[in-house]
Parts: sequence; structure tokens; C-alpha cells
Amino acid sequence: MSKMFPRKPALGRALLLAAAMAGGLAACATGRISDDERLAIYRANAGEPVRSFRYFGRLDGWTSLGGSALAVWTRPHEAYLLELGSRCPDLDFAMAISITNQGGSVYSRFDKVLPLGQGAAPIPCFIQEIRPLDTRAIKAEEAELREAKTAPREDG
Repeated sequence: MSKMFPRKPALGRALLLAAAMAGGLAACATGRISDDERLAIYRANAGEPVRSFRYFGRLDGWTSLGGSALAVWTRPHEAYLLELGSRCPDLDFAMAISITNQGGSVYSRFDKVLPLGQGAAPIPCFIQEIRPLDTRAIKAEEAELREAKTAPREDG
């Protein structure tokens, strides 16, 4: 049985539409960083490639950086850029990920990222390269880029 909601008066709908339009305009001005820009920031703030990293069975977070890379946080200020061997088709739409590991370590060219949440069996995506990230520098650069995108334009 579906629940019926009373129809709003015309003025209420007009106010709702105006609020939605204002929210949409505000969203355009938030300075959203594109996947390409974000990936460039992460790559610029990544150290030299490492063979592996310690994995304690749980991630503090992860960020898709397009279909061929992602960042994973193993601790609040410890993260790694994982470059994948090829495009990982389900990564951008995954609700969660799983990472294979060998005795508590994740190895490049051996372990895989498994995007989860699409209902079908996950397609494994091989980790080609692992690079440690400077998380503080990334956070600062992202904030700077957002600020630059939302700054008022100076005509002159």
C-alpha cells in the first residue's frame, strides 16, 4: 500500500521550485573538482612507487580517481595511490571495495581491487603501482583549487 501525500498549494510549489533552483545554482558555484583534476593532484603529491603496503583488513576510506586509479586510506593520515593495470569498469559506481592481500600486505602487480555493490560478481582490477600519498598536501591543494573555482571573476 502506498502512502498518499496531500497536494501542496500552488504557492508552496513555487517556493519549492525557487529553492531547488537556488540550490542548483549554489551547487554550480561550489567549485567541484573534476576526476581529472583530482587525479592530477594525487599524482603530483605521490611519492616514489613502493612494492607493498600494510593492510590490517580495514580501510579508513577510499576515493575513486576515475576508472583507472584510486586512493585508499589505511589510517587517518596514511594513504596510497593505487594505479590499476587497466580501466576498472565498476569502480566509479561501487558502494564499497575489497582489496586482496597476502598475509596483511597488499602488493603491486599481484593483488586486486574488487568493486562491490552492483549486485553481480565483482570484476577484479589488478593493482599495477602503489605510491604513498602526502595527504596534507592533497587536502591543501584541493581546498586551494575549490577556492579558486568559487572566487568571483574580476572583469577588467
